[in-house]
Amino acid sequence: MTPGRIDPNVVAQRALWISEMLSALSDLHLEDRETFLTDRHKVAAAESYLRRSLEALFDIGRHILAKGFGYPATEYKEVAKGLYEKRVLEGKEADLIREMAGYRNRMVHFYHEITPEELHNICLNHTVEIKLVLDKLLQWTKKNRPIET
Repeated sequence: MTPGRIDPNVVAQRALWISEMLSALSDLHLEDRETFLTDRHKVAAAESYLRRSLEALFDIGRHILAKGFGYPATEYKEVAKGLYEKRVLEGKEADLIREMAGYRNRMVHFYHEITPEELHNICLNHTVEIKLVLDKLLQWTKKNRPIET
């Protein structure tokens, strides 16, 4: 795979999607734990919003790797590894996106193991980590934008 040009529109569209999904999560009033846990519609909505925000985050990472480096990553863990190897993400953010890859895969393949309590905890206490990684990806993209001639 040969590198190409990172499309700022792709990055911006996915970033907007993430913001919309995280905003929708906050609309579920997660601070009221009991109401959340007893409302199966809220639990299902939270799972969907969280999963889609993670998938969009990995779409940005995959786009950066494919277009910026010619790095073909098909699995989410490969995206996390590639972003670290190419120094797009370092330290804490690299560790976070690796964890997010594992959690997203659990959500899809081992959905029956994720309890509403675990989902509530992640949605209430860890979505800020999605924003943190997104901000780092956006900063990297802006800093490494090709100069138009």
